[in-house]
Amino acid sequence: MNFQTLKRILSDRVVKKHFTRHFRRLAILEMFRGVQVSAAAPAALIQSLTDAALQEPEALLAKLNSHANGLDELEADAIRQRVGWNEVDHEKPRPWWVHLWHCYSNPFSLLLTVLALISFFTEDMKAAIVISMMIVLSTVLRFVQETRSNQAAEQLKAMVSNTATVLRRDIAETVAGEAHRWYGITLHPRPAQSIEIPIRDLVPGDLVLLSAGDMIPADLRLILAKDLFVNQAAITGESLPAEKFIKPTNPQARNPIELDNIVFMGTNVVSGSATAVVVETGSRTYFGALAQRVVTTDRAPTAFQAGVNQVSWVLIRFMFVMTPVVFLINGLTKGDWLEAALFTLSVAVGLTPEMLPMIVTATLAKGAVVMSRKKVVVKRLDAIHNFGAMNILCTDKTGTLTQDRVFLEQHADLFGADSDEVLEYAYLNSYYQTGLKNLLDVAVLEHGEIHQELEVTRNFRKVDEIPFDFQRRRMSVVVSERQDRHLLICKGAVEEILAVCSRVQHGERVETLDEEVLIRIRETTSELNDDGMRMIAVAIREFEPLRETYSLSDEKDLTLVGYIAFLDPPKETAEPALKALKEHGVAVKILTGDNERVSSKICRVVGLPTDFPVLGPDIEAMDDDTLARTAETQTVFARLTPALKERIVRVLRNRGHVVGFLGDGINDAPALRTADIGISVDSAVDIAKEAADIILLEKSLMVLDEGVIEGRRTFVNMLKYIKMTASSNFGNVFSVVIASAFLPFLPMLPLHLLVQNLLYDISQAGIPFDNVDKELLEQPQHWKPELLSRFMIFFGPISSVFDITTYCLLWFVFAANTLDQQSLFQSGWFIEGLLSQTLIVHMIRTRRIPFVQSFPGWPLLAMTVLVMALGVFLPMSPLAHYFKLQALPPDYFPWLAGILLGYIVLTQAMKGIFARRFGWQ
Repeated sequence: MNFQTLKRILSDRVVKKHFTRHFRRLAILEMFRGVQVSAAAPAALIQSLTDAALQEPEALLAKLNSHANGLDELEADAIRQRVGWNEVDHEKPRPWWVHLWHCYSNPFSLLLTVLALISFFTEDMKAAIVISMMIVLSTVLRFVQETRSNQAAEQLKAMVSNTATVLRRDIAETVAGEAHRWYGITLHPRPAQSIEIPIRDLVPGDLVLLSAGDMIPADLRLILAKDLFVNQAAITGESLPAEKFIKPTNPQARNPIELDNIVFMGTNVVSGSATAVVVETGSRTYFGALAQRVVTTDRAPTAFQAGVNQVSWVLIRFMFVMTPVVFLINGLTKGDWLEAALFTLSVAVGLTPEMLPMIVTATLAKGAVVMSRKKVVVKRLDAIHNFGAMNILCTDKTGTLTQDRVFLEQHADLFGADSDEVLEYAYLNSYYQTGLKNLLDVAVLEHGEIHQELEVTRNFRKVDEIPFDFQRRRMSVVVSERQDRHLLICKGAVEEILAVCSRVQHGERVETLDEEVLIRIRETTSELNDDGMRMIAVAIREFEPLRETYSLSDEKDLTLVGYIAFLDPPKETAEPALKALKEHGVAVKILTGDNERVSSKICRVVGLPTDFPVLGPDIEAMDDDTLARTAETQTVFARLTPALKERIVRVLRNRGHVVGFLGDGINDAPALRTADIGISVDSAVDIAKEAADIILLEKSLMVLDEGVIEGRRTFVNMLKYIKMTASSNFGNVFSVVIASAFLPFLPMLPLHLLVQNLLYDISQAGIPFDNVDKELLEQPQHWKPELLSRFMIFFGPISSVFDITTYCLLWFVFAANTLDQQSLFQSGWFIEGLLSQTLIVHMIRTRRIPFVQSFPGWPLLAMTVLVMALGVFLPMSPLAHYFKLQALPPDYFPWLAGILLGYIVLTQAMKGIFARRFGWQ
C-alpha cells in the first residue's frame, strides 16, 4: 500500500467515523493532510501474520497455548498479564497539561500573548498583567468546561461497550487433564460456552465467533468460515467486501492484506459467519502498527468548525484593518507615537474575541452534559450543533420507531390457517443459524416447547448453513434428521422466498406454484401486512445425505410451507416524539427494508403521512435529481437496500439539507456514516454504534426532540456572543477614531481599555448558561455570516451615538476639556463604555423586550450585575489612583442613567427594524 493510498484511506470520512469509538484519541481519525507513514508494517508483524496464515490450525493453537475449545479464564488472565489489554497505545486520554495547552493554543490567545510580551518589553507592566489575566481567564474556563464534558461523556461511554463473542472452556477441564495425568482420576467438566466479553479483554489464543454486523476485534486467523465477506475499506481503501477463506489462496503472499484467511482489527463482517483465533492484539495488530507510524499536522474541520473559523477571521480581519487607522490618527493628532502605539495595542486587545473558543466549548460542553443526564452519549461535541441544525431526520423502522422486541403472533400455512409444522421448521432454522440473530429469531426461539417436542438435540444435526445477506434477503440451514435425509430450511422476505420456490405444500399435498396459487398467496400475505404484521416465508427442500457442503445454488426448487407473522408495535414515545419534531421544523422520513404495507401501517399509527410509499426498485431507476425531489416530498421509502438508504441521505444533503439518520442495524451503517449526524441506540449492532455520532441509552424517543432543542440552544447562545462582540467592537473603534481625531488627549488610557475589556469578558462567562427564547428554538439554526456583517454595521454605530453624547457631556457640562482634566473625562467614559457594553449583552440576547418579555439566565444576570457594580466602584474606590481614574461628581450619574436609557430605547427600536428587514437569527 503506497503513501497516497493510505493518505486517501485515512482522510476518508467513513473511516474517521467508523473508528470514533475505538480510536477516538488517535490523530488519524480526522486527518486530511500531512500524513507520513511507512509503506510497510513492521517485519515482525508481517512474519507473525504470515506464519499464522500458513500454519495448520492445530499447530497454531498449540503455539498460542490455546485449545480447540478456547482458553479458560485463568489462562486468559495469565496471557493478559503478559501482553496487556487489547487497545491501541494512543487511545489513552491526553494528560491534563497537554489538554491545558490545547485550550490555550488558539489564534486569539496567541495574539494576546504577543501583545502581552510587547507590553512587558515596553515596561508597561500593568497592561501586561491585565492581558495575562484575560488569557488565563479564557484558557482556564475552557479547560474546566471541556474537562467536565469529557468526564461525563467517558462515564456514559463506559456503558456503551462493544463486545466480542469468545469460546471459554471450563477451568475444570484444565484441572481434569492434570488429575488424569498424575492421579488417573477421570473428571467430567462442562463443555465450552460462548460468552460476550469486552473487546479490550481479548488475548492471543482466544477463539472468537464472528457473524454479520460484528467488528473484527483484533488480528485473527480463520479456523472455520462460511460465506464470509469482510469490509476492509479501513485498511485497503477498497469499497467492495472481500471474501475470506480458511486457507490462503496465495500461500506465497508476503503482504498480510493478501492473506485470505487473516482478518484485521477495525474491519467488519458484512455477511457470513466464522470462528477465528486471535493472533495479535492492541498496538501489535496491523492497524495498530500503521497508527503508531502516522504523523498529522492538522485536522479536517467539520462544517461547524468551518463556520466558527469563518466568523473568527471576519473579526480578526476587522482588527487588522482598524488598528492601523487608530494608530495613525493618534500619532498624527497627538504627536506622541509611543503613546499612540500603546493605545493602539490596547485597542487591538479589545478587538480580539479571545473568549470565543471558551464560549464555543462551554456551550457545546454544557449541551453534552445536559444530554448525558438524559442517558445520551455524545461522541463528538460539535454533533450537538448538527443536532440543532438538522431539518430532516431519516429513520429506520424496526427497532428504532418500533419496540426492540417483536412478538410471534401467528404461524400459518399457505392460506393463513394455523400450522405447528411451519413453527417447527422456523424454530430449527433460527436455532441452528450462527449468523446475526435478529429480533425475529429471538421471538421464534422463545417457543422453547418446540425444542422439547422435537427433541432437537437428539434427533437433529446441523449439516451446513447459507448465511443471510442483504441482496438475497433470506438464509438457510441444512439439518439431518436421524441421519436419513438432509433438509434445507430457508426463511426470508416473502417475495425473495417465492422467487426460489416452484412448489407449495397445503396440508399433505404438494402442488405446483402456478399463477392462481400465487394470487391467493399474495392476498393472504397482504391481509396480514395490512394488520401491521411482518411476514417471513418458510420453505424447504430435501436432499439425499450425500454431501456436507451446500451453497447458494441449492436455494432453488423449494417448497413453500407457510409463514410466520410478527407484530412489531411502535414505541410508546414514537408518536409524541415525531409530533414534537414536526412542530420544531424537523421533517421525518422512514427508510426501511421492510415492505410498504407494514411500513405504512406503522406510519399511520405514529401519525406520519403514508399516501405514496416509494419502493426500492423504483428508486434504482431514478437519477439523483429525480430522487432528491422525491425524497423532499415523500415520507415512506420501503424495500430499501443499505446502498439505497445511503443514497437517499446523500442526495438530501446535496440539496442543502442537514440530515440526521437514526438506525440500529448493519444495513443502517452506510447511511449513519453519510448523514450529518448519525444516531443509534445501545442495543444496535457494533458497526452501527461505531458509525453513529450520538448513542441513545434509553428507549424513549422523546430525547430526540430534546436533543434538537439543546442543539439549537447551544447555537443561539454562541451566536449571542458573536453578535455582541462584533457590534460592540465596531462601535468602540468608531468611537475611538472620532475621539482620537478631536480630543487633545487619549479618550482612555491603554490600561483603562484593558481593564474594561477584562471586566467585559468576565460578564460574558455566563452566556453558555443563558435562557433562550422559545421562538428561536422552533426552527433549525444555521451559520449566516452575511447576517453577522449586517448586524455589526447596523448596531455598532448605535453605541457610538451615545459614546459621542458622553464625550459632549464630559467636555461641555463637566469641563473635562483640558490635559489637567483628562482623568475625569477618561473615568466618565470608562464607566459609560463598560455599562453600555454590558447592557448590550441583555439587549442583543433577545428579540423581545429584555427583563419584561425575556428574562436572562441567573448566571448571566449575576455576572453582568457584578461587573457593572465593579465598573462603577473602581473610579470611586481607593484603587482609583492605581488605575489612573478618579471619582466622578454625583450629578454625573443622573446624566449617565439618561444616556443608558436612551441607548436601551433606541437599540430596542432598531431591533424591530432589523428583524423585519433581515430576520433575527
